[in-house]
Amino acid sequence: MDSNPMGATGQQIVASAVDLLSNWGIQVVGALAVLVVGRWIAARSGRVTRDALTRANVDPQLIPFFQQATHYSLLAIVVVAVLQLFGVETTSLVAVIGAAGLAVGLALQGTLSSFAAGVMLLVMRPFKIGDSISVSGSTGTVVEVTLFVTTLNTSNNVQIMLPNSAVYGSTITNFSANEKRRIDLVVGISYGDDIGQAIESIHSILGADDRVLQEPAPAVAVTELADSSVNIMVRPWVASSNYSAVRGDLTRALKEGLEAAGISFPFPQQDLHLVSTPNTP
Repeated sequence: MDSNPMGATGQQIVASAVDLLSNWGIQVVGALAVLVVGRWIAARSGRVTRDALTRANVDPQLIPFFQQATHYSLLAIVVVAVLQLFGVETTSLVAVIGAAGLAVGLALQGTLSSFAAGVMLLVMRPFKIGDSISVSGSTGTVVEVTLFVTTLNTSNNVQIMLPNSAVYGSTITNFSANEKRRIDLVVGISYGDDIGQAIESIHSILGADDRVLQEPAPAVAVTELADSSVNIMVRPWVASSNYSAVRGDLTRALKEGLEAAGISFPFPQQDLHLVSTPNTP
């Protein structure tokens, strides 16, 4: 008969503890190893992604997003692997997370749409900071492009913030994309003026402005015999950055220069002919 029952119970507890450590000790050590190595790999992958995108001249605003996306995606995989080592059924967990993600996505579909459009804008880069654009009914200079909104400043210094979904889904007119732009002007002269002299004077006025490019050469030609004037098109080429300034200066220079050359600018007019008829009884 056992004279020390408490000793037997203690031995059973010790044996159970040894069995528990034997069964779970390796799993715990393995899980810790996976967690430590996985975190290092996730952090390292994020840095590698950042350096690669920097070398590829990707927009600086996109680099942190892709870096963090890589880092946290790998961390999620590491967490799932650790849970599996402990025998946790991860299929249901992944399903719950997916359902929650779907619900959040539906609730924030407008915001997520702008986010996705922002990523595309930063990747495709249809315009850059400082460009003059027209999009979604608004025209201005691009001040900032974030993942959610594009900010414009209008010519009268009014700030417009457009959701990226409205920008990427619309036709974008970029006035600054090309190095050169053509100015289209129309000058109307009187029917009594010398057309050849007017065209020669226009060429002289264009040549006097150093901002007017000689290649492509300016185009000056008669385009229409209107009701009150002979219309001459004036189409010089300038650097895109000089477009607004040169257009205003040329409009004034053409009026003053043609007037100095004796060319007149007729006002709209109509000729009224009175025909008298003999009185009849």
